[in-house]
Amino acid sequence: MTDRSPGRRLAVAIPYLWLAAFFLLPFLIVVKISLSTPMLAQPPYVPAFDILADGLSGTLEKARRFTLENYAFLASDGLYLSSFLSSIRIAAISTVLLLLIGYPFAYAMARAPRAWQPVLVMLVILPFWTSFLIRVYAWIGILKPEGLLSAFLMWLGLIGEPLRIMNTEAAVFIGIVYAYLPFMVLPLYASLEKQDGALLEAAVDLGCPPWKAFWLVTVPLSLPGIVAGCFLVFIPAVGEFVIPDLLGGSGTLMIGKTLWSEFFGNRDWPVASAVAVVLLALLVVPIVAYQHMQRRQLEAGR
Repeated sequence: MTDRSPGRRLAVAIPYLWLAAFFLLPFLIVVKISLSTPMLAQPPYVPAFDILADGLSGTLEKARRFTLENYAFLASDGLYLSSFLSSIRIAAISTVLLLLIGYPFAYAMARAPRAWQPVLVMLVILPFWTSFLIRVYAWIGILKPEGLLSAFLMWLGLIGEPLRIMNTEAAVFIGIVYAYLPFMVLPLYASLEKQDGALLEAAVDLGCPPWKAFWLVTVPLSLPGIVAGCFLVFIPAVGEFVIPDLLGGSGTLMIGKTLWSEFFGNRDWPVASAVAVVLLALLVVPIVAYQHMQRRQLEAGR
């Protein structure tokens, strides 16, 4: 089969067609709504253009009159900036906590006997077999003042009154760390498991203490897994809605909750779509930067 054969071209085209149908097209619809005008109707906006009704010439004519009022409104209202910044802060802190917790997990899994490693991997992904919503609801029963955690600590005599964790950012951090821990552990495990143990032995033979060999050999070699894990947890955590809504309460400000309020509370679809477009643009930046860094490293290694 040659490089220009129809079968090879089809195999290459299928992923692009999938992305175009299920990512690019929905995104373009969201962009179209973000350029529209709110209206008390169903749907609650006046379309900025309609290719089927206006035709190509009519659509191009309307395109000249496009305004960015919804995006300007985002810049003028401090609520949205605060939501973005708060979401990035919470996601960044959660990512650091996940890395600090997940790295020892992944390291222990990678150093475990070969016969145990499949079992450990299965235990990591086991929570995925349960509904995400049910798992978050379970934390309500654990963290509320009359919940299991407070009752257990009071039974041990460690506290004299129930803990006040629910409806705080601490509860949000706990929920995010629990929910996204497998996304951090699995890339780290994949990176650590394939490392050659002879490298550490060589470092120790050359007089390097074990802790220093870990920092100079193991950690740098696991950097791809660290970066992959951080991206896998940071990006969805920025737009998280369920965890801050159920565990954080009304005092937790995140862009996911703001989006939900605009869509279903205020029914302002154009502004909500503009928020979604800006959020996607912010999340694409670190991905593009990482890909550019990887490409430069590959070019330097040739």
